[in-house]
Amino acid sequence: MKPPILNRRMSATDAAFLYLERREIPLHIAGICVFESTIPFAEFVAAIDRKLNLLPRYRQVVADPAFHLGYPTWEDDPAFDIRRHIFHVTVEPPGGQAELEALASRILSQVMDRGKPLWDIHVIDGLAEGRGAILARVHHALADGIAGASLMKIILDSDPAPGKPGKKPRFRPRPAAANGSLADTLASAVRSSLESMIAAEAVLMDFGQSLFDARTQEALQKLLALLPEFAAASERFPFNKPCSGERKFCWTEFPLDDICNIRTNAGGTANDVVLAVITRAVARYIELHGERVKGRFLRVVCPVSMRHGDGGESLGNQISFLPVALPLDVKNPVEMLRAVATRTEIMKNARVAHLVALMGTWLGAAPPPLQALFWGTVPQVPLPLPLFNMICTNIPGSKVPLYALGRKMIAFYPHVPTGYELGVNCAVQSYDGRVFCGLTADARVVPDAGRLRDFIQKAFLDLRRAAGVRPPRRKSKPAIEPRPAAVNGSAAAD
Repeated sequence: MKPPILNRRMSATDAAFLYLERREIPLHIAGICVFESTIPFAEFVAAIDRKLNLLPRYRQVVADPAFHLGYPTWEDDPAFDIRRHIFHVTVEPPGGQAELEALASRILSQVMDRGKPLWDIHVIDGLAEGRGAILARVHHALADGIAGASLMKIILDSDPAPGKPGKKPRFRPRPAAANGSLADTLASAVRSSLESMIAAEAVLMDFGQSLFDARTQEALQKLLALLPEFAAASERFPFNKPCSGERKFCWTEFPLDDICNIRTNAGGTANDVVLAVITRAVARYIELHGERVKGRFLRVVCPVSMRHGDGGESLGNQISFLPVALPLDVKNPVEMLRAVATRTEIMKNARVAHLVALMGTWLGAAPPPLQALFWGTVPQVPLPLPLFNMICTNIPGSKVPLYALGRKMIAFYPHVPTGYELGVNCAVQSYDGRVFCGLTADARVVPDAGRLRDFIQKAFLDLRRAAGVRPPRRKSKPAIEPRPAAVNGSAAAD
């Protein structure tokens, strides 16, 4: 596999993830890979060490220019030591899902150390049934979800017997680029602003040309009918409160064939199926906390890849966001799916994500010091109403099994950051015929995140039944046996 395509200087979007981060908002993407057996630690470290020539960014640290006059750059770490990045941990007995979730929650609550390259891996043993696991974290400034999935394909193998390991290439760190004079730094900042302005003009022209497309015109007309939903005041739900930084991470999973069959029988896309399930689960969670759902909308933001054919090989962030307001009071599962599909199709055909990208590009045209001030201030400014309630990201993963030292990966639970007043966010990723759903919640805002996880599983079963999809004859067993969440001593109700 070819090494990722790298730029030395960060983009405005990459830098924003650094400026936004604080203890209450750890901004790393991550995933738990569960394997059929334990991963030998020393052998795994050596295997990753031999692959780092394919991951040159993993040996680079962030270098900030004085006063944020330009964007940060990536520089080779002359003191790089892989032992500062890969750690061996043992989960508490009996090593079930609850214990693995607790361990992951502690690790995911930690802000990454910017004094070293922004990634780490925890190799986990002590799991039930002799399973093994790794928890891999990468800072969001280094990669978005698509690039993160591509990186996992480098860390892991597509062949259970990859062959004899090659010789470890020698690492010769390049000297850090000179900061240059103040005039050079200012010139670089001006150049970055001009490039962003040119990019914004290109996006605007592309969007303007799309207005002549019949499908876009039809979508814009339908969008007018949705304006009352968007114009209505957004609301806070029980999970929209200031976050503490302490995380709870839990997950569930579904057969990919079931999602495809639901889509075939009831319409929509696979992403619409996921959003419909999550919306119905959130509605039940809100009712659990004594609030009504009638006439209310869940405002979800879905990250959208803006990559054009590189398959995630280029690192950094190339994303926009698709906002959508989803009704919480639709009781029939299939009708909920159709309501979701109608709204997402209108928003996509109206190219709303491109308008959001345009606004981000315009912001990138501002001088870097102003951007650093803006993103550093945003989390500290309380808003009277939230702009949205939740982020839900859906990333396509590997369609074939992946391996670590010949051990087959049997599950992948994705993690997406949360913070500010987003008390819970959701990440979904497919892998080898299954779809894995990870919930990242603030431990103080959503201490009962397990209840929401159980509601997601129940909402999926309800939709599958309502769509006329028969359950598989052979029920697949989760990689780690779950334990139902309890409230007041009782498990989640069916």
